[in-house]
Amino acid sequence: MSVDPMVYETQFFGFTPQTCMLRVYIAFQDYLFEMMLVVEGVMLKKLDAIPGCKISPSQIRECTEKFLLFMRDHFDKLFAKMEEVLLQLVLNIPKNVLLPEDRVQEQYPYSKEEFQALQDELQQLQQQCRAEAVTGQALRAELEEQNVVKAELEKILQCFDGLENICREHGVGNFKESFALLTQSSKKLQDVLKDVEEKSKKMKQHDQLM
Repeated sequence: MSVDPMVYETQFFGFTPQTCMLRVYIAFQDYLFEMMLVVEGVMLKKLDAIPGCKISPSQIRECTEKFLLFMRDHFDKLFAKMEEVLLQLVLNIPKNVLLPEDRVQEQYPYSKEEFQALQDELQQLQQQCRAEAVTGQALRAELEEQNVVKAELEKILQCFDGLENICREHGVGNFKESFALLTQSSKKLQDVLKDVEEKSKKMKQHDQLM
């Protein structure tokens, strides 16, 4: 069998020419084997009809196998010539023939160096796309965090708006000043509470001594 890969022919036919020839070879071999079995069966029937025939079926089988080997040897020689002719004249695309799907290469030819440069550029673009995808994912995560913080801030603003509305309802004009006064009052109450707690402790100690 030919060892030429015949890539262009494979592209055109959809199968390798060597595979085609191998299938033809196997088909001929199978047909030859089946034919010899038929011949052997006919010979056995003819010999059974001859009275006093001393040829046994095993001798017939031995002769059939020898003849089959003889036919296979001659067939292999003939098939080698047939394969050479078919691969050169039938299953071969001449060097000057260009397939329709490859005509674009004739219009836009490129060298191996240019093709490699395109491959390198494509690889770089793929890496950039992956990096941008990772960056986009990080930005989306940060945006989600910002949305959460924004929602919390809106809740706080709504709370302050509610307090300001309450102050207005009670005749307090400036919420900031009211909040400052409220803070001071709270501090004074804390000081008074602390003073009361200290006096309470002293009174308890005095009662215990009495």
